[in-house]
Amino acid sequence: MSDGLDVIVLDDDPGISQVLKELIESFYTWGEVLCFSNADKAIAHCLARDSGVAIFVVDVFLKGLSGFSFLDSIESKFSSAHEDAIMISGKASEDVVDMCLASNVTYLLEKPVKPYALQLAVRAITAKYLAFAKRLLRDPTLAGSIARLDARRR
Repeated sequence: MSDGLDVIVLDDDPGISQVLKELIESFYTWGEVLCFSNADKAIAHCLARDSGVAIFVVDVFLKGLSGFSFLDSIESKFSSAHEDAIMISGKASEDVVDMCLASNVTYLLEKPVKPYALQLAVRAITAKYLAFAKRLLRDPTLAGSIARLDARRR
């Protein structure tokens, strides 16, 4: 596992999952890009991670599970999983849009995914964490407070 902000791709079609991974790797440098085509393996990986921060690129409809259920299942470890998710759908119907809104997911892309749209969505989520990291670097008191909170949690 990397020390950066990883991107976790989950699509039940292994070919699509791999294509999305390679596409993201072509522009993303802040962490590793990991792909899964099995939701249970993705859940196990996420729950075993040290860090509770990542960007998620998830298909809306997975075999036996929805992408939203996947995010719900890892929310105990990744409290901002829904906000840090990019949902992908073969058909972005009104129901899918409503599910995104109800789940606090603000990025929805239709297949075939346009590379620039994926890049903009990933970079928007990354920017949130970069801004926070810069704030920590400028404010040692805030960084110390967060370190103390983390120490208490362990």
